[in-house]
Amino acid sequence: MRIEPSRKMAAFAPSIFSDLKAYADAQKQQGQKLIDLSLGSPDLPPDERIRAVLSAESKKADAYGYTLGGTEQFYKAVADYYKRRTHVTLDPNTQVVQTMGSQEGLVHLPLAFCNPGDIVLTTNPAYVAYEAGISLAGAVPYYMPLLPENQFLPDLSLIPEDVAQKAKLMLLNLPGNPVPAMPDQAFFEQVIDFARKHHIIVLHDAAYSEFYFGDSGPFSFLSTPGAMDIGMEINSLSKSFSLAGARIAYIAGNADMIRVLKQLKSNLDYGVFSPVQKAAALALDHAEGITDRLRAEFRARAEALSEGLQQIGWPVEQPDGGMFIWTKIPSGSDDRAFVFRAINESGVVMVPGSAFGTAGKSYVRIALVQPVPVLKEAAIKLKKVIV
Repeated sequence: MRIEPSRKMAAFAPSIFSDLKAYADAQKQQGQKLIDLSLGSPDLPPDERIRAVLSAESKKADAYGYTLGGTEQFYKAVADYYKRRTHVTLDPNTQVVQTMGSQEGLVHLPLAFCNPGDIVLTTNPAYVAYEAGISLAGAVPYYMPLLPENQFLPDLSLIPEDVAQKAKLMLLNLPGNPVPAMPDQAFFEQVIDFARKHHIIVLHDAAYSEFYFGDSGPFSFLSTPGAMDIGMEINSLSKSFSLAGARIAYIAGNADMIRVLKQLKSNLDYGVFSPVQKAAALALDHAEGITDRLRAEFRARAEALSEGLQQIGWPVEQPDGGMFIWTKIPSGSDDRAFVFRAINESGVVMVPGSAFGTAGKSYVRIALVQPVPVLKEAAIKLKKVIV
């Protein structure tokens, strides 16, 4: 029997993460000690209270039916969280939709709003799920470069007028993956003015909003006046609450847009496991204490690795937030060759910047997913690679 993939599968080639894992595993089998700073999967466990609820609820015999979407308790917890943390008022019934993690929501989002040939404004570099969603919808990406001279924020003034007129959707991620650039209200005001002028839906990916290292507190796109008129925000419990494997997130914002997404979601799945929703609601209700602990740890990790790399002669800037360091490689321009050489010579696993777009060439993404002592050790080991 001949099995042929669809033409659309050409957009889903094996990722660099698979290649890195295979190569790193081969090195490990040969006896090399590895420090894996590639995947952005939190290594810290969820708060004990979250685990206790999940465990207790999972033991109940009636917990295993379909939820058919977000529960009232979960949606109320999202609205309460936004009100407390960002002073944004949400109607839990009309302005929130649950997704099975942010990846699922991001990949399906363009299907809800884009026709084949529609333009989607996305950043370069960007989280890989954006490209997958654009491709599934048959839409066309227009890349907004993230450059150091613009503090790694997209310059909307460089978007040609004919592109802006045809654009249907804009995807932003601040602070983001792979680039932990921090936005401010002035930038989001520009985004809102631009989107309103050109009738563009804006989706802000706020997966790292709780990982800020200053004293300003979490910053929501929806807190900017006018944002609710033109857009939405997707937020995940994967990073901020160490619930990556539980696969639970939500999109909040414009009620008309949320209605469309709820219609799409009703045809895709039967909802997240009820005990996971109850555990997630508890996490949101106790966000202050939970995220304070995690944020302090990731701030310490960012400081330790940045300082360690600086001490070995790698001029790395400490990020203001997020859970990654995004930096130029110390010599040469082939970032892919550099990361494989780093595995060989130091045992440290990183991701080449070009995996996230052409503007990522000559960069690497380093995930802060190991304790401070291990990150300090990684910096020392990397000296073998940059000398």
